[in-house]
Amino acid sequence: MIDRAELREALIQAGVDGWLLYAFRGMNPVAVRVLQLTGMNTRRLFVLLPREGEPVAVAHKIELQAMENFPGRVMPYARWSELHEILRSLVGGRKVAMEISPEDAVPYLDRIPYGVVELLRRAGADVVPSGALVSRFAASWSQSEADDHRAAAEILADVARRNLEQAVRTTDRLSETALQARVMAELQAGGLVFDEPPIVAFGPNAAKPHYLPQAGSDATLQRGQVVLLDLWAGRSLTTVFADQTWIGFSGTEVPQRVREVWTTVRGARDAAIDIIRRASQSGRAIMGYEADRAARSVIEKAGYGEAFVHRTGHSIDRDLHGSEPHLDDYETHDDRVLVPGVAFSVEPGIYLAGEFGMRSEVNVFMGPSGPEVTPRQPQVELITS
Repeated sequence: MIDRAELREALIQAGVDGWLLYAFRGMNPVAVRVLQLTGMNTRRLFVLLPREGEPVAVAHKIELQAMENFPGRVMPYARWSELHEILRSLVGGRKVAMEISPEDAVPYLDRIPYGVVELLRRAGADVVPSGALVSRFAASWSQSEADDHRAAAEILADVARRNLEQAVRTTDRLSETALQARVMAELQAGGLVFDEPPIVAFGPNAAKPHYLPQAGSDATLQRGQVVLLDLWAGRSLTTVFADQTWIGFSGTEVPQRVREVWTTVRGARDAAIDIIRRASQSGRAIMGYEADRAARSVIEKAGYGEAFVHRTGHSIDRDLHGSEPHLDDYETHDDRVLVPGVAFSVEPGIYLAGEFGMRSEVNVFMGPSGPEVTPRQPQVELITS
């Protein structure tokens, strides 16, 4: 459970009376992590972490076993009328933070069903977003998770470099799925696991940001094509993954347009990292949307603004696309602060339909001494024949 003194300070800063966590069938990963829930959760569970007083759990009578070691008061219910009455007594007249996002502005934070919010407001609660609390207590990395990520990041980078170097120099008919299978085998040999196969895209397919090759209909690598490899993995399925994108070109003479796009994407990536570093060095709080703007301005100035069709980066916690701040002023306006302990990808891209696409992705952990970029040696130049 969260340190009570630290939580109280955060609740005061947030101007709320408590943090009300809601869990039902795993739909709110924030509650699962903060409460360290295990076992069955087939009935509604509410846990109030108040600014003053002891924590209170409102749990169904058939699922009280999970609450046996709860460090506070447990209020059991069975009938819906009992639940409503308990909630009125618990949150009536209080301002409570929950995982909501007005107008679904940040979907990764918007975890509470509309009906639950409606129920609580009818019970007299003032329900407000819990974004700052989520970043501080639910999404920040532990030391072991940071260590797992660093190790995975170096393995990913090594696998990506070696496979791209081999791919762009090959003279046989290499297919996208063949390269994909090779990468997966090497990740597993390196002791890593993943939940989905990596993205491998040749030539025009690289212009499709979330392209996934299918055996029998995938492309075969030709000379003079861009090769995009997006891969993610971790030491286990319950720790923090690393997530990277690398780019190769199957030729020795790189066309000017290909080189220009690569230079622009790399520059946008570095611009986002630079503004985050400068803010950290000056002690200034920086929000996710600011880093997105920094990257996007580079691409727009180069004339490719319309070809950058996604946010600059997503948060990374135990979910690869997690609940903490994103680098986004495009798909959403993410004004959450990049506080110590959170992490995210930095992956601007340019996608030219029918030609090729490029994305350069690294990860950033807001560590105790400032932003830490992984892998230690990000891609600087195109990997060519």
